[in-house]
Amino acid sequence: MALDSGTQTMTGSNALTSSFTTNKKKDAAADKENLWSAILNEVQTQGSTKLPSNKSVLVLGDNATGKTTLIAKLQGVEDPKKGSGLEYAYIDVKDEYRDDMTRLSVWVLDGDPGHTNLLHYALNETNYAHTLVILTVSMTQPWGWLEQLNQWIKVLAQHIESLQLDPKEKEAARQRLATTWQSYCEVGDDMDPGSPVKRTMHNTSIDEDDLLPLTEDALITNLGLDIVVVVTKTDYMSTLEKEYEYRDEHFDFIQQWIRNFCLRHGTSLFYTSVKEDKNCDLLYKYLTHRIYGLPFRTPALVVEKDAVLIPAGWDSLKKISILYENMHAVKAENHYTDIIKAPPTRKAVSNRETEVQTEDEQAFLARQQEILKQGGQVRGESPLRSQGASAGGNKSGPRTPGSAGQSSPKKIDPKLTPAAPGSEGVLANFFNSLLHKKSGGPAGGPAGPGSPGGGGGMSTPRTSNGTDSLMTAEKLAVRSDAAAELDRLARSVKKDIDLSQSEC
Repeated sequence: MALDSGTQTMTGSNALTSSFTTNKKKDAAADKENLWSAILNEVQTQGSTKLPSNKSVLVLGDNATGKTTLIAKLQGVEDPKKGSGLEYAYIDVKDEYRDDMTRLSVWVLDGDPGHTNLLHYALNETNYAHTLVILTVSMTQPWGWLEQLNQWIKVLAQHIESLQLDPKEKEAARQRLATTWQSYCEVGDDMDPGSPVKRTMHNTSIDEDDLLPLTEDALITNLGLDIVVVVTKTDYMSTLEKEYEYRDEHFDFIQQWIRNFCLRHGTSLFYTSVKEDKNCDLLYKYLTHRIYGLPFRTPALVVEKDAVLIPAGWDSLKKISILYENMHAVKAENHYTDIIKAPPTRKAVSNRETEVQTEDEQAFLARQQEILKQGGQVRGESPLRSQGASAGGNKSGPRTPGSAGQSSPKKIDPKLTPAAPGSEGVLANFFNSLLHKKSGGPAGGPAGPGSPGGGGGMSTPRTSNGTDSLMTAEKLAVRSDAAAELDRLARSVKKDIDLSQSEC
């Protein structure tokens, strides 16, 4: 009996040992399985944290506000080329912490209101939840901000209403934007990345009980989209001061107005200058932070008037009221356009080049033909022709000295030809010699056939029947008048030449 009892005891002990060993193997297998599960979960987590490739940015604003130049600066392109309609570009985004890279799509809409129908290509039902909007205004025309920003917000709101979006999706987008404002808190400076921060600007795991209420006038218009208002060309402030007599209180008034606008519409605010490279790098970091959740530790910047930075959720009416202390000649309640007025245009409308209308070719040729005809009728004869006609007479018929067709030769002004002062005298002598020549041959030569005799006398022409045709008194008077005129002209020219030589 004792042996049986010992045998039973040993058998029970072996069973316990075997059971313990089996449980230990099971636990080791379970631990091994849990290890593989943890590894798989880690791989899945790392795979899901890669930068998405479906994000995009939509840039809106009037023409000449620097949209293309700003995007080229964010791309790192030095020679931007402006297109028309709806432009497409992309920005390379790199996550240095996870060694990952992706491309951020960028759509730039032309400032012409006629191109707003192209918005559905850049913002539609597919990418509504993955799009950030940039509204640009330029410091070169601060008097146009009121109309420009209100117009583009209206265009954007009407386009969103036209989209066939699920009401739940729209409400989720609006709630996400409100959470961003409510969960914001001050962040450490970029130079001190180790500073303690309770909340980050992109933290979606905050409990609803920890959310702060929206401040007064904040996010009155909620479109469900992240919007960044970018003021470009802030380097033009010095020109506004010199040419338009802007003072610090004018810039404070402008800043308080646009900050109130951004507060009501839930947008961020950046003052940038591509020319002086102000806030461009910070804008790039902020865009990647808002879109991809990358870190952004730069606090709000309000000290420098040309490099303002207001993150979404930071501003409030109390912070904006600090600007009122330096505003004496203007008041915050004044209407914007009453203080920031558009300057008078410097160039009158009449100075603009008029548009040239083309003329029909046949009508042009017909008009030129009429001008040529009229010019041929009124154009006078040259002095040589007039003098030649006076010297040789008119063979078409006798003319009286007082007739319209028979006039004295035209006088040639020696001042018109100063290079050849003796040319008129030569012509006068030449025509005088013609007048005193014999009609039948050279002066002083033998008489030609049919002439009554030689000598220096002037012979008269003969008719076909051989009778002499005596010159009429009128022709003789014309010749004598022409000879007298030419002699006077020769004497006048000689006198002018003598005077010019005496002066020399």
